[in-house]
Amino acid sequence: MQQPARVRLCFLLRRLEAGGAERQLVTLAQGLAQRQFAVTVVTYYPGGPLAALLHRAPGVRHVCLGKRGRWDTIPFLARLLRTLRRLRPQVLHSYLDSANILAALAKPLLPGTRIVWGVRASNMDWRRYDWLQRCLAQLERRLAPQADLIIANSQAGKAHYLARGYPADRLIVIPNGIDTDRFRPDPAGRARLRAAWRVGAEERLIGLVARLDPMKDHPTFLRAAAQLACERLDVRFVCVGGGPASYRAQLQTLATALGLGARLVWAGEQAEMAAVYSALDVACLSSAFGEGFPNVVGEAMACEVPCVVTDVGDAALIVGDTGAVVPPGDPAALAAGLRDMLRRIDAAGAALGARARARTWRPRWTWSSVPAAGCRCSAGPSAVGWCTSTAGRCSSS
Repeated sequence: MQQPARVRLCFLLRRLEAGGAERQLVTLAQGLAQRQFAVTVVTYYPGGPLAALLHRAPGVRHVCLGKRGRWDTIPFLARLLRTLRRLRPQVLHSYLDSANILAALAKPLLPGTRIVWGVRASNMDWRRYDWLQRCLAQLERRLAPQADLIIANSQAGKAHYLARGYPADRLIVIPNGIDTDRFRPDPAGRARLRAAWRVGAEERLIGLVARLDPMKDHPTFLRAAAQLACERLDVRFVCVGGGPASYRAQLQTLATALGLGARLVWAGEQAEMAAVYSALDVACLSSAFGEGFPNVVGEAMACEVPCVVTDVGDAALIVGDTGAVVPPGDPAALAAGLRDMLRRIDAAGAALGARARARTWRPRWTWSSVPAAGCRCSAGPSAVGWCTSTAGRCSSS
């Protein structure tokens, strides 16, 4: 029997950084390449922590446009258009603001191509970012009607974009998928990283896994940590993630002023994230705004680590009764949530983490990840995981 023709699917994004959107794109590309899709990932810039992972994926092609900086515009746009015309994608799936804008602008020059946008955030506070980011946000809003489909990764995100005037008939929600084969308890990794961070076996380690960005609100986490550090001598803290050196210096100065000293580890970016989560006793999300579906929460839960989260995006929906939810921007409330979680762990032991992982495996939804391309998930009630097809298969979310 003749095999059906493969759908030409092209992803577009800036760089293969270690962010949540980028991880989701790589996972989706890997999964769809195993189905009836010819997958090409086009990036503006070379490199990035996820590039090696993508390059190992069978059937996924990576094309880099070699952008030389923010102001490399006309030559870059010419290379992008030549590349898209050569690839002739049936579906162009862009991720985040600048890529969404470029996909919409290129649509008239790509006859027959369906444009799918990926939007990831919710209530962003654009006052915390530079003028270019604010302009991109406004331009993306104006161009939204050009997209054939807009995929938000959270209910909070959908509400946010609808309030901004995005077309309701083209906006759907597909929560992030978590690869529970990759994100699972790693006892050896836990021992290795805790030894490297000089965390004792009897100490409780609370971690914030987040890039150094204002939306992640590290200052609130540090102030909450300082309160707990005064109460319990057995508690240590770690911040995992990279970011601008100047902002990191500001945060380190604040941590020193708060007296955290050796109680806090600045771990930077890490490659083996299952080991990172497994090293923690509690994972914290302290974000002040902007979250949609925070991957770090689902990933930590899949590694049997209970979470304390601020009430941003869909974080409360993700943790359910396995975690604690506190208001954003309130160090005292965050300290109270962390304090309560430590007590719950002392009482319940490993059972609480096991419940968190079990929650990530709960069947939830059945739908298509790329409806315009004809991708369908046909899992029934027996499928495990929150069936999002984000990985091109049923995986937990």
